[in-house]
Amino acid sequence: MGKKIWFDTDIMIGLPKNAPREVDDGVTLIMALRQPQVEIVGISLVTEVEYGYDVTQKLLNWYNKTGKEIPVYKGSNAGNDHGIETDASVALASALRKEKLSILALGPNTNIATVLKNHPELASQVEEIAFCIGRTSDLQFKPGLGKFVVADYNFDWDVASMQVILDTNIPLVFSGFECSYDLFLGPIDIDRLDNNFEGDKWVYDQLLPWIARGYEKFGSEGFIPYDVTPLGYFTHPEYFSYYEEIPVQINTKPNDAPMNGRDPRPEKPYLEVSYDFSSSRKVKYAYQTLPGFEEIVIKSLLGR
Repeated sequence: MGKKIWFDTDIMIGLPKNAPREVDDGVTLIMALRQPQVEIVGISLVTEVEYGYDVTQKLLNWYNKTGKEIPVYKGSNAGNDHGIETDASVALASALRKEKLSILALGPNTNIATVLKNHPELASQVEEIAFCIGRTSDLQFKPGLGKFVVADYNFDWDVASMQVILDTNIPLVFSGFECSYDLFLGPIDIDRLDNNFEGDKWVYDQLLPWIARGYEKFGSEGFIPYDVTPLGYFTHPEYFSYYEEIPVQINTKPNDAPMNGRDPRPEKPYLEVSYDFSSSRKVKYAYQTLPGFEEIVIKSLLGR
């Protein structure tokens, strides 16, 4: 039996808006369902939760071959209002009362922080949390040809919730942009999804516009599946290089990613790690993906 994990996600693959939305969470869910090293005991949704619920159920119907039903719960739709109970926070708290769990955190951390703020005694029931978040000091997030800086979205959207989590003693693992940017999936990698299976074909149809967006925005025809690396920490930890027990703190610096005017602040918080920091709070930081993991991702996505 695999390691029991709770899957917290802002899944948006296929969201019908003007521009394609990120596909990473959907790819990661499919991959997780195909890894015997983990058992998903529950899924909580944060932001766009109505759509997230429908698309998660759709993906589970196609790809969950475990023989066990995986419950899905709607969490914070705002993604920045921790402390307000939702179906997701109630369900996660209930699950933690029954047994110790690890948490895979792929979106703003509102749901997780709500549980820890309202039920601090449950922190001891969390074995560890792996996030797609964080950076080494002064690292800029420049995907593709490096001409465009992007934000640390999962942190930037809900800084207060990350602080709640940092204030606990829960072991934390950060595996964000720096670890993930060596991974790259392009059209050739996903061609086999263009087949007669309804699920594969639907996923393929969502990945194509996201790949095209990668070329338009970043100059490279493909995308980085960022969220697969924190999952990889649970399933294939040997494929990553880590900084162990590295101090972490939130620093305020000039805003390097105004997101096309959507974040006009001259300064903003950054979640950073460095052995030069004096912070007593320390984390495990995955800074590099090693050769072979990309092939594991591709084979998982293609069902091989």
